[in-house]
Amino acid sequence: MSTVTTLPTIPVPLNSTALHAALSSTPTSLSHLKQFHAHVLRSDLHPSLILKLLLSSPSFSTSSLDYALSVFTHLPTCHTPLSNKLLRSLSRSAKPENALLAYEKMRLKEGLLGIDRFSFPPLLKAASRASGLNEGKEIHGVAAKLGFDKDPFVQTGLVGMYVSCDRISDARLVFDKMPYRDVVGWSTMIDGYHQNGLYDDVLQLFEEMRSSNLKPDEMILATILSACGRARNLSYGEAIHGFIIENNVVLDTYLQSALLTMYASCGCMEMAQKLFSRNSSRNLVVLTAMISGYSRVGRVEDARLIFDQMEEKDLVCWSAMISGYAESDKPQEALNLFIEMQVFGIKPDQVTILSVISACAHLGVLDRAQWIHMFVDKNGLGGTLPVNNALIDLYAKCGNLGAARRVFEKMQSRNVISWTSMINAFAIHGDASNALKFFHQMKDENIKPNGVTFVGVLYACSHAGLVEEGRRTFASMINEHNITPKLEHYGCMVDLFGRANLLRDALELVETMPLAPNIVIWGSLMAACHIHGENELGEFAAKQVLELEPDHDGALVQLSNIYAKDRRWQDVGEIRNLMKQRGISKERGCSRIELNNEVYEFAMADKKHKQADKIYEKLEEVVKELKLVGYTPNTSRVLVDVEEEGKKEVVLWHSEKLALCFGLMGEGKGSCIRIVKNLRICEDCHTFIKLVSKVYGMEIIVRDRTRFHHYKAGVCSCNDFW
Repeated sequence: MSTVTTLPTIPVPLNSTALHAALSSTPTSLSHLKQFHAHVLRSDLHPSLILKLLLSSPSFSTSSLDYALSVFTHLPTCHTPLSNKLLRSLSRSAKPENALLAYEKMRLKEGLLGIDRFSFPPLLKAASRASGLNEGKEIHGVAAKLGFDKDPFVQTGLVGMYVSCDRISDARLVFDKMPYRDVVGWSTMIDGYHQNGLYDDVLQLFEEMRSSNLKPDEMILATILSACGRARNLSYGEAIHGFIIENNVVLDTYLQSALLTMYASCGCMEMAQKLFSRNSSRNLVVLTAMISGYSRVGRVEDARLIFDQMEEKDLVCWSAMISGYAESDKPQEALNLFIEMQVFGIKPDQVTILSVISACAHLGVLDRAQWIHMFVDKNGLGGTLPVNNALIDLYAKCGNLGAARRVFEKMQSRNVISWTSMINAFAIHGDASNALKFFHQMKDENIKPNGVTFVGVLYACSHAGLVEEGRRTFASMINEHNITPKLEHYGCMVDLFGRANLLRDALELVETMPLAPNIVIWGSLMAACHIHGENELGEFAAKQVLELEPDHDGALVQLSNIYAKDRRWQDVGEIRNLMKQRGISKERGCSRIELNNEVYEFAMADKKHKQADKIYEKLEEVVKELKLVGYTPNTSRVLVDVEEEGKKEVVLWHSEKLALCFGLMGEGKGSCIRIVKNLRICEDCHTFIKLVSKVYGMEIIVRDRTRFHHYKAGVCSCNDFW
């Protein structure tokens, strides 16, 4: 049954006291207020009376606020306290920019006469919420002119305004001039640093606050804990936890969540789990933090257990679990979960999409790359720089350099990451010429290269044997761009010299570099010695790796191979026994191939595939065909004490050969076969695949651990330099 609201009786003749009494007698709608407005105009009362009544109405709403603004703009003058009340209401509304509009009208009507110190906090709040930097700076100037910029409430409002407008240095200038800072002032500045990702500044400012003998509240402590988590600063986070206990700070739900999230973000899952077990309020924030924390330390199964037990899941939670899989070398699980998320009707955002793109790139399957690209475009997520940059990387890692370049060329704006992504794409595909061309082009367009850019350029030089170009690039990084080389840059140079068989130059660089060489650098030298048969230096490099990491499987295997090459079988046996005792095993080679929208994985000598018998029959057939054009299995790298025929079987059963033969069973002449290998492709497989591309008239693209090989008509894009 509908209810009829009766309009309050309006006394005649009307006066302000009678009108206020009528308005207060019952809740009034906007239509009632408009009728009162009409009576005010007819009764020759001051029109500001209706504005006062509007702002004090118990049924005040957004539509009433719009009407109040309309009334205000038509008033010839307005009492300052009433104007300030309107400004406060407008600054808190869904349209804070209307407060700035009202301020403009005030200035036009009365200049600075209608403004007092109470006008500035709501105006600065409105400028903050509307990200109106220019308006905020103008308000700052007026406050200074009137002498109100020394008022602590105005100063706090100015700090908040500059923080919201991403002018953190200006905010700090105002903050440093504040003669008195209360908890709100400190909190505003600390939040500003936190929002801008300046976590070290957050902690430094908190120390200043403690030195001022001002006690932080729970909100500030929660922000500090969040900064510790994001900066992975466990020791400081533990100190804050100690401060909370020592000062008997009440651990409300918000602060409990902040503590737990800090420990989880820092990978201290034992403490996080303790807090989680005690925490009765297991909200989405806490549960998502546990998922991210477990994923970060490689315990993705524990993360999934929590995820599956959640009754409610929001987008952030889904994204955390997808990201966990993507970063834990489980790309297929990440994609499966993303598809499941679609079934539940959860729309992804940019964060989710970037994790899914990363998973597709790791998988290296072109069909998946094209699928996610179509999804991105269809759902309007493809217009941002981060997504387009990720798509460049995705296509590059899925073997389609042309598609990566098309994404780059269609971008309306590009940053240093865009250019670097494209340079890296050329580098991993062995196209050093275009990598260098784009490097010079980005400088011509005044895009300043960063350290990551130089890694890509040096990588391109390394894989193309461009030693002098690499030397010049390394020198220009220091002399022209003032970038101090990091370990990854020295690693590229060691790799450059090593691949070019300039092993003494590589060793000299390792011994003279200002940084202590890490496992990667010694490993690069070790690998180069293996390629060029430099056993003595290779043994030295392997032992250096083992000094840094005694259980390094690659170094132990390398030593074993060196000893086997010299037929030092007793030493080989000792290393293998050592590996067995420590539970160390050599990383097994495996290869993935996409065929008919499916991904198949093969290990060495794999017989698990349901068509295994046919695959091995195909392998025999292919070997016979290749022998007719001169193929002979290369067993020189098979360093095990077995007969020659046994060595040939070992070589022929490599995972990429099995994947290739499976692909030949399903693909016709002229098609393209794509394979992803987790290790560096061996010399025999490289020769084998080149010959297959020639004999069978197929294009074959192989992505190994370090680069792409494009085989066509018996030639590889690497020019046999890899």
